[in-house]
Amino acid sequence: MSEKIFSRASGKKAKANDFVMADIDFAMAHDGTSVLAVRAFREMEEERVWNPEKIVIPFDHLTPANTDTTAALQHDIRGWIKDQGIKNFYDIGEGICHQLLPENGFALPGKLVVGADSHSCTYGAFGAFGTGVGATDMAEIFASGKLWFKVPESIKITAEGKFNKGIYAKDLTLKIIGTLGIAGATYKAAEFYGSTIESLSISGRMTLCNMAIEMGAKTGIVPPDSTTFDFLKDIAVEDYEPVYADEDAAYSKEYDFDTNELEPQIAIPHQVDNVSDISDIKPTKLDQAFIGTCTNGRLEDLEVAASILKGEKVAIRTIVVPASRNVLIEAIRKGTIETLLEAGVTIGSPGCGPCLGGHMGVIGKGEVCISTANRNFKGRMGTGGYIYLASPATAAASALTGEITDPREI
Repeated sequence: MSEKIFSRASGKKAKANDFVMADIDFAMAHDGTSVLAVRAFREMEEERVWNPEKIVIPFDHLTPANTDTTAALQHDIRGWIKDQGIKNFYDIGEGICHQLLPENGFALPGKLVVGADSHSCTYGAFGAFGTGVGATDMAEIFASGKLWFKVPESIKITAEGKFNKGIYAKDLTLKIIGTLGIAGATYKAAEFYGSTIESLSISGRMTLCNMAIEMGAKTGIVPPDSTTFDFLKDIAVEDYEPVYADEDAAYSKEYDFDTNELEPQIAIPHQVDNVSDISDIKPTKLDQAFIGTCTNGRLEDLEVAASILKGEKVAIRTIVVPASRNVLIEAIRKGTIETLLEAGVTIGSPGCGPCLGGHMGVIGKGEVCISTANRNFKGRMGTGGYIYLASPATAAASALTGEITDPREI
């Protein structure tokens, strides 16, 4: 799939390990990386972006602004956006970049979608080649609409079976990363196949592809199908042409997973691939639970948490941050937010929240948080804190008891 996408984008037949200069279909930088990208753009003495309609800039990482420095930087970028005529700007409270691009029809099958954020691999859930680049690379894209790539080799990951009660896409994702390791797919394109993948909702596929970078992959891709096309109906910003791997396509490696007996999975501090079945986790007291992020802040995730917390009270401070304004609105309409509030949960403004340790839920030294995010690195959510990664169901169940808890027991 990657070879076909890069062949179209570069205008020549592209094979794995070739170097190509590719046309970018859509480019994204958020409030954090746009500051550096615009600075580099100015240092290059460029005056106008190559195509303002192809650039998307959401403010999501430190929003609402947490310091006067942040506010000043965001003010500068707003001015640059206006001057450049960039219409696809999403200011504070609209949501997380990796939620907004799909919601607004920019993540499309067969497209090359690049973001100045490592989790841009999320867009592969729609059959796109989504990948992250550095801020100076993004400046080059702003100026020319092009960037060079080494076409990645591809690996094939097949998951067969049906999830049992209490098991979700996040559990499969963590299982895959735990098996391959943090460097097991370095600079590879991971293609996902099998009955389990086909049965996943768009939300589940986004969770899966979002964390491809955590095993070193350049991207993760789910072949587009009716689920994809139904989601994109009426929202796609332009025409698209899906691509599929040939039946005899050669992969550098292949992996198979049986999901029929999959348990809830936990990533233990301080590495994402330090993954265990929940039944092997020793009793662990918690200080905070966090449900949200570009990995698990969608409506489906909030509804799962609410179904567990309904009529109960959380035992620890619990923060839920919807991935976008649209998610928040739908969750309000459906009564999901009311259920969460009645359970004692704190609702944050749509955005990244405490995921990157910026604000709105940073943990203190020695504190332990169970999180639905994608990273549990040392210091990620606060200096001296400990982060356990899990599904929204496991996080909600744990919020009720105050310790890591199997959601199947609730």
